[in-house]
Amino acid sequence: MNILDQIIATKKKEIEASKSKISLEQLKDSEFFGLDTFSLKETLKSKSGIIAEFKRKSPSKGKINGTADVLEIAKSYENSGASGISILTDSDFFGGNFKDILKVRKEINIPVLRKDFMIDEYQFYEAKSIGADVVLLIAACLSVSQVEEFTELSHELGLEVLLEIHTENELGHFNNNVDLVGINNRNLKDFKVDLQHSVNLKNLLPEGTLSVAESGIYSVEDFKFLKEKGFDGFLMGEYFMKNENPGEEFKEFSKLI
Repeated sequence: MNILDQIIATKKKEIEASKSKISLEQLKDSEFFGLDTFSLKETLKSKSGIIAEFKRKSPSKGKINGTADVLEIAKSYENSGASGISILTDSDFFGGNFKDILKVRKEINIPVLRKDFMIDEYQFYEAKSIGADVVLLIAACLSVSQVEEFTELSHELGLEVLLEIHTENELGHFNNNVDLVGINNRNLKDFKVDLQHSVNLKNLLPEGTLSVAESGIYSVEDFKFLKEKGFDGFLMGEYFMKNENPGEEFKEFSKLI
């Protein structure tokens, strides 16, 4: 069983536990459920293109930053020109939680991506109830029909969809209703990074598709390489979060791109 399989197995148990505690109706009654959402498609065009991530740990890197304050960092990301904020909500493998999004939602005015392993419709109501604007659909753990169904549900809830792919076979998960396509430079099964592989996949997408390079961007040179190859957005977390002051690191990085 690879790490992705382990995460999904754990996620299924987590979802069932959540369903037994909080009903869909309770999620719909959340004060955040009725909030207007921000569009990542629009902010990618008008700001830096960087979706700056808040992440405490990961299966591949272990602990990255265990003391960071999510609100302080989110505000500093926004002030330095981030197009959006990605916040991990998976607890067991990434050290995230819903409270991180709840803390920042009313304090910033750019889109928040709930980054998690979305495999059940219940999670989309959760995402809306905590104030997320965008959700991540990972092709590696979903069927083509699930991507279609979850995209439709997301739009009904006012959420945008970032579809993540890593292999040529996963291009078949794309449909015209998907808002953005993320291409993960890091293979979720073995965690190897290959930027050129991502460029090759991007070139197979329909013309005009908004594309986001995800993970494994470790330098200004990596960023510029991907930008020159036509990517519209760049999801970056570890590069900033490994520093004592992620917001300041983002600010300095922005000056160089």
